[in-house]
Formats: sequence, C-alpha cells, structure tokens
Amino acid sequence: MNRNNTEKTEKRIEDLRRDIDAIDVRILDLLNERMALARQIGECKAGAGHAIVDKAREDNLLKALLSQNPGPLDNEKLKKVFSEIIAAARQVQEPRIISYLGPEATFTHVAALSYFGRSDTLIPQPSIKDVFDEVEKGASRYGVVPVENSIEGAVNHTLDLFQESDLQICAEAYLVISHDLLSLSGELDKIRTVYSHPQTFAQCRRWLNKHLPEVSLVECSSNAQAAKMAMASDETGAIAGREAGRIYGLQVVASRIQDVVRNTTRFLVIGNDRVPRTGNDKTSIMLVTAHVPGALFQALGPISEGGINMLKLESRPAKYENWSYVFFVDLLGHAKDEPVTQTLALMKDRCQFLKVLGSYPVATIKG
Repeated sequence: MNRNNTEKTEKRIEDLRRDIDAIDVRILDLLNERMALARQIGECKAGAGHAIVDKAREDNLLKALLSQNPGPLDNEKLKKVFSEIIAAARQVQEPRIISYLGPEATFTHVAALSYFGRSDTLIPQPSIKDVFDEVEKGASRYGVVPVENSIEGAVNHTLDLFQESDLQICAEAYLVISHDLLSLSGELDKIRTVYSHPQTFAQCRRWLNKHLPEVSLVECSSNAQAAKMAMASDETGAIAGREAGRIYGLQVVASRIQDVVRNTTRFLVIGNDRVPRTGNDKTSIMLVTAHVPGALFQALGPISEGGINMLKLESRPAKYENWSYVFFVDLLGHAKDEPVTQTLALMKDRCQFLKVLGSYPVATIKG
C-alpha cells in the first residue's frame, strides 16, 4: 500500500471514529432520557403501592425488540445489552439489595444475576434461612433461593421455611446446571488435583473416570470454594460454573462435563410483592388437612373439578406436631383468575389451613 492510500485509509478510519463518537453521545443522551422516564414510573408505582418488578412487561419488551432487530447486531447480544438497560432502569426506580444463597459464583448467584442483572446489589448469605431473614427484616428487597432440582428433587429447607414465613413468592427462575472443568492454564494434561463439591463430583463421575482417572479429587464445601483453591497453581483444577471461572480468573479446560446434560434447578424470588396477572402464571399454595383417611383426596378434589392443572405436589413434616404433614401445591393460573379463586375457596373449606404463597409468571428454562 503506497503512502497516499495509507493516508486515505487513516483519514477514513478517523472519520468513522468521529461518527461513532457522535453516536455514543446520542446513545448517552437517550439512555439518560430513558432513565429519567423510568424514575417517574417508579415514583408512580410507589405512590400506587405497585411492585417495581414487572417481569411480563420486561419480557414483552425484549421480545418486541428482538423481532424488530435488522442486524448486524445478533439477537443474543442485543438481548444482553437491553437486559442490562432494563436492570439499570429498575435500579433508578428503586435501588435494591438482593440476598441470595452464597457464596459468590454459585449457581444461585448465577440465577440471581440472570434474573436481576448486574445493576442491583447482590449480597451472598450463608444459609437459606439467612436469605429469608434478610428479606423479612427489610435489609433486602428480594431473596433468591433454590427450591427444586430435576435430579435431586425438592430443596426441603426452602419449603420448610415457608411454614414460618409470611414472605411471598414473587417469581421463579430456571437454570440449566452446567459443570465446567476450570484451571489457570486451561490445559488438561497439567492438572494433578481437582477440587469440587461432593455432589458435583458425583454428577461428573463418568467424565472424570474417562479423562482424569488418576488425578486426586478433593471435596470442598462449595464449587465457589473449589474455584478459589484452583487458583493455587497450574496443576490444580476445579469443577464449577463458568461464572466462577470469570470471577476467579480461571480458564475453561472442558465444558458441560456433567453426566446428565439437562440437570436443571428451579429458584424462587421471595419478597413482599403481590404480582399482578400476566396471563401465563403459576400459583403456589401450602395446606394442612385433617389427619383422617381421604382428607388429602377431598382437599385436592376442587382442582380437578375446576379444570385446573396441578403442576406439583410435595409433602413436608409439620413443625408443630409429629406425624402431621404440610402439603405444597403448584397450580397453573393466577390466584386472581376466577377459576383459581373459586377452586381455592372450595379447597379452604376442606382444609384445616390453606395459604397462598404467591402467584407469579411461569418462567422458561435458561441454559
């Protein structure tokens, strides 16, 4: 390339960069204009006693934007950009503290980030009870806790705490659990020791036996702790989620090494909000029946009679009496939907106790 062409190229790049700078200033102005409007909406919501989070509105907004995207920005990147803009708007409406079952970089942390974004303040808590306590005393606006895994079943401690709490279920989130092998170097043949939680080792047994049959496996209290341990040297690795690798500066040696690919955990967002209807909702209830034959069958009868889809039924020992049980039921529909309202009224007459734990939008599974 001769000197004249080089000068033309440099001039062209300089002009394009000026155009980008001008567009960035316009974007900045539009973002601040959007945030100012979001603050006004937050003030209106607060005055009317409405919840700040309107997940249905946010999801519909994203769908509309994706359907109108002409490119070259692909939909996945566009979704990430606008998810952060939406999260920032929520922060402007009301700065929030979110508690989650920690430590940092666990799958509950990833679920909280996926649902709320990075603009809110996320605080790890040492136990599920601590998450409930922080929200109940108002130190946190919301909490994120696991409630069910597709392989391991219900998280009983979460269900038990609803027996003692008046908090509402405000939302649910699903996360496909993907275990990655992480290390400083990113090279498999250097690894001599692997750290992880014992449950994670069990879920990755076949892969480990095939690819790392002679390494030392060391159990840790969490996958996040394993990632910290893997920072020691190139000869140590950890099995954890990708977020742990990002936080602790580790590279992915191998991804999705779990034996069961579709291992999914369901998380609940707990708080004090009563979420309005979206048209695609789920209602969770807790009930206690008399300790007599046929009591549960009678209590659940109105669900079938009302044509309501029962999505889940779990039982837990009651806290107040030996050999008595509390039943947790998920129904399709919102408690304000007339068929569900009528069904719950009939059920209440047949139960010793019935409480609606919350109605909230049905979530989709995110990998």
